Amino acid sequence: MWLTYSVLAAVFFGTRGILYHWTSQKPINRNLLLFGTFSMGFIISLACGLATGSHWTAAALIGIQMGLFSFGANAAMFKGFAVGKASIIAILTALPSVIVVFAAFLLWNERLNWSQLLAFIVIVGGILLVRYSNDISLKNLQGAQWGLIALLLFAFNDLSGKWSTIAEAELFPTMSFMFGTGSICFALWWLRDVRQEQSRRKEIVKEALVALHGKDGSASSAPHAAASEAAGRWSSAKTYFVGMGVGITNVVGMIFIITAFDIGKAGLVSAVTALNVLIVLLYTRFVVKDKFTKVELAGIVLAFIGIILLRLFGS
Repeated sequence: MWLTYSVLAAVFFGTRGILYHWTSQKPINRNLLLFGTFSMGFIISLACGLATGSHWTAAALIGIQMGLFSFGANAAMFKGFAVGKASIIAILTALPSVIVVFAAFLLWNERLNWSQLLAFIVIVGGILLVRYSNDISLKNLQGAQWGLIALLLFAFNDLSGKWSTIAEAELFPTMSFMFGTGSICFALWWLRDVRQEQSRRKEIVKEALVALHGKDGSASSAPHAAASEAAGRWSSAKTYFVGMGVGITNVVGMIFIITAFDIGKAGLVSAVTALNVLIVLLYTRFVVKDKFTKVELAGIVLAFIGIILLRLFGS
């Protein structure tokens, strides 16, 4: 059953990725969007925990660690995309399962048999091919440090999820702490953005006043540009509530992946869940109308072969 739960997690995380892609094309504040996403996760997890009479033990506090890792990983990933090459960041953030499989062996003596190891290598190879870009070279690694940080934090988040199941922490209390922590972090970053935006607008107004009363009597176009930019942006309420909608896919994906960690090996669960990139790729092919390259097609075929190998021999 762990394979089924892992595939379902990949589907929901892939749907989340599609929604992230869609919202990335909109004039929004991403930290506010993610605040909404984590808020919905907290609301759903808390409601389910109370409705099912879950036990709020000390082990559930591992969720706080998961929330911090998730926040840090997302922040590092977006920073990497902003300052570096998207291709190298994409490849690095596809590799947490490699860290997870070795860490799980060292921490909990989780061993893969030969068929599982083969399937793992095939799946990771497929993911790397899908993420591969021909413009990557040793001289073209801008933002790689942020990608490495995201890679490690995503891996630590997966390992923390596995740890919570070993510690017998109940699902919904753990997720409540995770999403609650993430919500607080993204809310603080959003408030920071608001303060920075307010300062920027004050500077624009100040520059405009200087220009209006300058010796040449010319008026600045900065206020008009700022007004035009503000007019096109989504309102804070709209951004937050759309983020809450995205949060539904995120929380369901987390339910499936933590359940998979409870009954499956951490490295294999992490690798299968990473196949969510294929969901996003299919969306870009059939909705956005991007064409698959031969390398991407080879990666997709390899990834599905890996899943079949796990289904046949990985139990």
